[in-house]
Amino acid sequence: MKYYIIAGEPSGDLHGSNLIREIKKLDPKSTIKCWGGDLMEAAGGEVLKHYRELAFMGFTEVVKNLPTILRNMKTCKEQIRQFQPDAIILIDYPGFNLRIAKWAKQQNLKVIYYISPQVWAWKENRVKTIKANVDRMLVILPFEKEFYKKWNYDVEYVGHPLVEVVDRFIEDNGKREADLAPKTENPVRPWLPEGNPAPSSGGNRMCRRSGTGPTNCCCGQMRPALLQERQPWKRPCLAYRK
Repeated sequence: MKYYIIAGEPSGDLHGSNLIREIKKLDPKSTIKCWGGDLMEAAGGEVLKHYRELAFMGFTEVVKNLPTILRNMKTCKEQIRQFQPDAIILIDYPGFNLRIAKWAKQQNLKVIYYISPQVWAWKENRVKTIKANVDRMLVILPFEKEFYKKWNYDVEYVGHPLVEVVDRFIEDNGKREADLAPKTENPVRPWLPEGNPAPSSGGNRMCRRSGTGPTNCCCGQMRPALLQERQPWKRPCLAYRK
C-alpha cells in the first residue's frame, strides 16, 4: 500500500518515525512519502518536505510568511494528486492538516488522523470539520475518546506513543544502568538558594551583602570557591549548611 504522511513539527517527526516503523513491520512492501524530518527518513519514509520549512510560530510570522504557506499547501496537494496514496495520515499540526483533510475528502481519498488536535482545550467547534473530513481518528489520551463521544464521533484510543519511546530507551540502556549509577555512597547535595527563608530554618539562603574576608560571607559561612573571584559589590553567596 501507499501512504502519504504529514508531520509539521519535531514532535510529529518523532511520532511519525515510530508509526513508519510499525507500518513497515506490517507491510514491508509499503511505499511511504511524507512531510517530516530526519527521524521519519531514517525509519524508511521518503521525506518530500522537511518540517524546518514549515515552522511558523505566532500570528505575525504566519502573516508574514502567508505566501510561503499557500505555496506549501499547493505543493502538498500536487504531490498527493500525483502519488495517489491509499491513505493520507495526518499527525497533529491542525492549522495545515485540517485544510488538507478537507481537500482530500473532496478527492475521495481516505484520511486518517493520528494524534488529535487539542480541540478539547480550545476551538472545540473544529470537531465539526474533523467529523466531516476525517475517516478515522486515532487518539493518544484516554479522555479524548469520551470527549469525542459527546459529539457522536467514534474514535480509537491507541495509547501514548512516548510510552514506547521510554520502553525502548530502557530496553536499549538497561544493561548499562548499573554502570551509570553513582559509585559513591556519599549523598549529593545541591547548592541552591531558597529565596529568603527564615533564619531559623537552617536551610540554604542567599546572602545579598559582600563578605568581610576572602572566604567568609556576612553570615559567617564559607562561600563556594567559584564565587571567590567575583567582584565584591553585592556579591551573592550561598550559606551552605548540612
